[in-house]
Amino acid sequence: MVTRLREAFVAADKGLTPVRDGFLRGSGHTAILEWMPHHSPGRSITIKTVAYTPTNPAAFQLPTIIGTLTRYDDETGRLLAVCDGVLPTAIRTGAASAIASEVLAHPGSKVLGLVGAGAQAVTQAHALSRVFPLQQILVYDIDQDHARSFAGRVDFLGIDVRAVERAELEAAADIICTVTSVGVGEGPVLSGEGLRPHVHINAIGADLIGKYEVPASLLRSALVVPDHVARALREGECQQLEAEELGPDLMTLCAHPEEAASFKDRTTVFDSTGFALEDHVAFDVLLELAKEAGIGDRVQLEHLPDDALNPYSFQ
Repeated sequence: MVTRLREAFVAADKGLTPVRDGFLRGSGHTAILEWMPHHSPGRSITIKTVAYTPTNPAAFQLPTIIGTLTRYDDETGRLLAVCDGVLPTAIRTGAASAIASEVLAHPGSKVLGLVGAGAQAVTQAHALSRVFPLQQILVYDIDQDHARSFAGRVDFLGIDVRAVERAELEAAADIICTVTSVGVGEGPVLSGEGLRPHVHINAIGADLIGKYEVPASLLRSALVVPDHVARALREGECQQLEAEELGPDLMTLCAHPEEAASFKDRTTVFDSTGFALEDHVAFDVLLELAKEAGIGDRVQLEHLPDDALNPYSFQ
């Protein structure tokens, strides 16, 4: 996923990715359901519907993020594939952080700090372990059970994991990922104090207006790199900034990594709001793997009559 996303970010023809839209849900507007389209002209269209419901784990024993991917043929409009969106969303989000960290973080980074120890933290640790020689993962979560259980969920990485207080994490980490379900108006989740001078931060959780994880003072002292500029200014960490305060977007830096070289010893922030090109690429990867492995069910969901002009003409 890391490799394929990187290729897509630097491709000359990236297709069309509009800003996602959706509905606020719940009496307190604490949840949202969004649709995220991506159009690859002449080839296909991917649409992800994704629900963000922070009460799910405690109330229903369900993931905070639930979604579905659909793929359509661009010429005929036929539905080609339907896929779970929970796993690919988590994996592609981790992969995007790995790519941003490769470009922006100090190459010798060995200590990863995770603020928030939920499902998304697992794929953040997994992806970053593929591109950095991590020796230790420090975890902080306001839910101590989540923090304590994290080591068991990532034991396949073979990396030392410790649950710590936030101040210790901020002081020791070379790379920090904020992956929380902080509510609107309740941020930030980082103090921004006592950080290592070269720290790189992957800010993952902001996805609503008024929701953010990183203090504005820290953003203004750092190089801030958004994934999708319009999306980030609307509801990412960048909503705390003016457009002229932003650095280049991630795709620009992937194509021209030399532009980020001078920042590897300074504080950098990747504002990861997530956008549908990532889901499109993730769906491509999963479809290819399913074909190679011979898994997945072929079903006809659409009614295709014998006579295209007669809907009552059944095959």
